[in-house]
Amino acid sequence: MAQANNHSSLRKRTVAVKIGDVVVGGDAPVVVQSMTNTDTADVVRTVKQVAELAKAGSELVRITVNTMEAAEAVAEIRQRLDKIGCDVPLIGDFHFNGHKLLSAVPECAKALAKYRINPGNVGKGKRGDEQFAQMIEFAMKYDKAVRIGVNWGSLDQKLMARMLDENSQLENPKELDEVQHDALIESALGSAKKAEEIGLPKNKIIISCKLSSAQALIKAYEELSEKCDYPLHLGLTEAGMGSKGIVASTAALSILLQQGIGDTIRISLTPKPGEARETEVLVGQQILQSLGLRSFTPQVVACPGCGRTTSDYFQHLAQDIQGYLVEKMPTWRDKYSGVEEMSVAVMGCVVNGPGESKQANIGISLPGSGEKPVAPVYEDGEKTVTLKGDHIAEEFQQIVERYIETHYG
Repeated sequence: MAQANNHSSLRKRTVAVKIGDVVVGGDAPVVVQSMTNTDTADVVRTVKQVAELAKAGSELVRITVNTMEAAEAVAEIRQRLDKIGCDVPLIGDFHFNGHKLLSAVPECAKALAKYRINPGNVGKGKRGDEQFAQMIEFAMKYDKAVRIGVNWGSLDQKLMARMLDENSQLENPKELDEVQHDALIESALGSAKKAEEIGLPKNKIIISCKLSSAQALIKAYEELSEKCDYPLHLGLTEAGMGSKGIVASTAALSILLQQGIGDTIRISLTPKPGEARETEVLVGQQILQSLGLRSFTPQVVACPGCGRTTSDYFQHLAQDIQGYLVEKMPTWRDKYSGVEEMSVAVMGCVVNGPGESKQANIGISLPGSGEKPVAPVYEDGEKTVTLKGDHIAEEFQQIVERYIETHYG
């Protein structure tokens, strides 16, 4: 388990909800989660992707349960994951027919650790209320947690119509986006209250209010945080691809997390065709680690390069060291307590190189343009050796590994 530090004390206190062996809310660290994009009925591919996401650090994994075939596959997916030692809790993502699937396939209902319900599309009118109640009753029967996940792309139209009508009667009507904001909050909190009235304990409820606008998301969660103590799941829905999705998610979630708002996060990136799904997990981890909320893997500090670093040697070394640390972490996590908090500096010239290297647990200051072809290495602020020649990268990697063995073993 990745470490939390004292910054976690800034978190606003919420009820603790247990999902399998993972705790969301209360005093627990912020949890990183992800979602598969496989057809859940394809057991082999889904098991493979869940295992890959878990290995990358996803502490909860959500899978789509949208057809009878998908529901019937869930228990086997759980069994196969357990068989390979992957105990990550599975979340079932339900929509229009969730009540039917849980009723028809009790093995699915039992195998999942949490159900995700969107009150905007469980059904219309009275039928929607009945189907929502059915899903809550299944959660109670099998002792499962529920995330009531409101999304502005599928907002409860009956609720929205009522609030628009009420707004039109006001002396000073609100703008449409304000009414939509109020409807999102009302849908989330009203549905959670309804679940409690049906009988679901408060410590089984998580809520989310997903939007694709960073400012609207921040506003919604700030209000939710003031109005309730349910654990909050953060995420910018449909964040987008590449740097756009990463930057937008980071901007929105960082502001909320810095205020102590949020108990679990998901970064909803659109992957390139064929791209690994784990990127969104690593981005979520990096947001938390950059804010000082958790530590997942040793961090590499590296300079951006300039006219004093005309060689790209330090860039290659920084990349190699970062890749090496990420590759080794699954093994080191259990063997070396606290290693995820280590910092490594790979610098490219004498200007900031020695200073940054001394600040890190272990650092190397490579020669810049016109400097002597030597690379001093610093451990805990003290210079321990000077490397030179054609094997600096290999020698520095050995030093890093030896440092970990002696300091965290």
